[in-house]
Amino acid sequence: MKIIIINGPNLNLLGKREPTIYGDASFEDYFKSLQKKYPNVELTYFQSNIEGELIDKLHEVGFDFDGVILNAAAYTHTSVGIADAVKAIETPVIEVHISNVYNREEFRHHSYISPNASGIIVGMGLKGYNLAVQSFN
Repeated sequence: MKIIIINGPNLNLLGKREPTIYGDASFEDYFKSLQKKYPNVELTYFQSNIEGELIDKLHEVGFDFDGVILNAAAYTHTSVGIADAVKAIETPVIEVHISNVYNREEFRHHSYISPNASGIIVGMGLKGYNLAVQSFN
């Protein structure tokens, strides 16, 4: 099974950025623990702060992978392009958000991605990625 985690803008700062919201662990360290926990799953990881690169990656993996775990971060609330890319691919996409977006600013309550996602995991911290991997097994 091949699953990719795609993270959007500012998630490269996990462990440094707003630790009261996002925790104090880097995503790279967490990703290594996921790889150890799921040795029979080919897990890969991609992060970009650039919308077009996220769209390109979805196009690249969206017909060959078994699952996409997507945290589009702020682009969740603004990007019709990413939403269209999710809709265009065949690989199922689980939308993940580390924080509970519904406990935050109102503009974060709307997702362009959700209508095209297979599932949504919100507010479980980094554990949300683990739950998303489990959902594909």
